[in-house]
Amino acid sequence: MADTRLDPAELKAAASAVSTAKERLAALFDDGSYTELEAYACFSDKLCGAAAGFGYVQGSPCYAFSQDRSVNKGAMNGAQAEKIAKVYELAAKTGVPVVGFYDSEGADLTDGFGALNAYGKLVSKISELSGVVPQIAVVSGVCSGTAALFAESADITVITKDAELYCAPNAEVTSLCDNALKNGTAAVCAEDDKAAAQIVRELLSKLPLNNLSPLPVFEFEAPSASGDTAEGIADEGSLTELYAQYGSASYTALATVGGSSAGIVSVTKDNGKLTADDCSKIAQFVSFCDCFAIPVITLVDTDGFEADEEGGAVKNMAKLSAAYAEATTVKISAVTGKACGTAFITLAGKGANADLAFASETAVISPLDPLTAAEFLYHDELRGAADVKAKREELAARYAREEGNALSAAASGCIDGVYPVGALRKMVIDSLEILAGKRVSGLPKKHGNIRL
Repeated sequence: MADTRLDPAELKAAASAVSTAKERLAALFDDGSYTELEAYACFSDKLCGAAAGFGYVQGSPCYAFSQDRSVNKGAMNGAQAEKIAKVYELAAKTGVPVVGFYDSEGADLTDGFGALNAYGKLVSKISELSGVVPQIAVVSGVCSGTAALFAESADITVITKDAELYCAPNAEVTSLCDNALKNGTAAVCAEDDKAAAQIVRELLSKLPLNNLSPLPVFEFEAPSASGDTAEGIADEGSLTELYAQYGSASYTALATVGGSSAGIVSVTKDNGKLTADDCSKIAQFVSFCDCFAIPVITLVDTDGFEADEEGGAVKNMAKLSAAYAEATTVKISAVTGKACGTAFITLAGKGANADLAFASETAVISPLDPLTAAEFLYHDELRGAADVKAKREELAARYAREEGNALSAAASGCIDGVYPVGALRKMVIDSLEILAGKRVSGLPKKHGNIRL
């Protein structure tokens, strides 16, 4: 039991005082209005160091908590952990999202063993709700050690530009916010707490309340952009990019398409081959969308994967492929440019990785990269050429035109259809509508063993 040694008047005054923690919650909830939970929870002779409550975000219910740095630097103690655990327990009972604002110097050493037990309990609560209700973490100040584990265990982690997210102090890392964005620990950067709250509001508006709830539906405008890009497919102004600084050859974003939520993955050869970071980024995003039955639309135009065997290229490819194959949500792929061999199978292939697969009429789809195919199929023509490199490129272009074209792929059953320029958005919307009732029953098992 928490020790409440403050007298009633002091306790009431302390609980009623305005704090940064309460201001964060007000910025999150509609009209700044929410119902506070356990406002008088204390540890020793102070409040426990966290504010918590429930209210509405964009008209939908939500629970939230924020560590309070004004009380003992937000240090975690048993009473604070119980208060936060209460939020998770209520969220589990009601199937409502949880948002956590982290700002603490760590554990309260005056409650050392209590803090250890508290950390363990919270790890269990966060893990238990993973994939059941959306969880969003906002790193607003210092978030280190085990608290960093909490924040990173959320579905999406938002970090403010001056915040610090780390496991242990490291003098060689000078910009902890930038570091968290570049290594994929955080998905989005916000200017300050208010901006972070707005980002969270935008994200929650595109997510269902829980894994059994229907997706939200919106009024929408057709995009002003055109073409086979995320901007040309998503409803106007609906794209929210995640992990922009992580995995530069890929793009992941939540959006609405035809008024319904969707996840969009885009890979482009203009940004190079897919790296280990790209594989992790896309796999994580697809898995997140699958948890909440958010359809995944994948746009493919790539030269394939970086052949970094020392960095575990095969394992990274397998991780990405497994994430798509295991996902039972609606999956639609479109080859907008080039997809050959493993890249096609992993990202765009029918069956395991796409319910419906389409290709642009100008797409290149083949078992081998055209340059490699030219070596095998036209070896005699290459031999003795005055300029081998130029001849190889000429033959590769011929192979792509004659053998690796979209119509050949469609004729062989590799894709479901070929679309003309400007028709992809309508094809995607029609596909989303027809696949909306998708149901999948798999083999009985605990879970797949993805190569993490």
